[in-house]
Amino acid sequence: MEALKEWRINCPYCGEAFETTIDCSVDEQEYIEDCYVCCRPIIFQVILDSDDVFVTVRHENEA
Repeated sequence: MEALKEWRINCPYCGEAFETTIDCSVDEQEYIEDCYVCCRPIIFQVILDSDDVFVTVRHENEA
């Protein structure tokens, strides 16, 4: 699997879709990236399982 992968997500605040780059060199990670449209912080959770990439996004007040 390539180390960097383009991924399309929807902002959990404004709903706008945009592409971001996911680092696939780490098996499990969580980080914050601001929405390119509304500038609010999105929490990304990325999990790699063999050849599959699972990306979950949520807003900062969501458990």
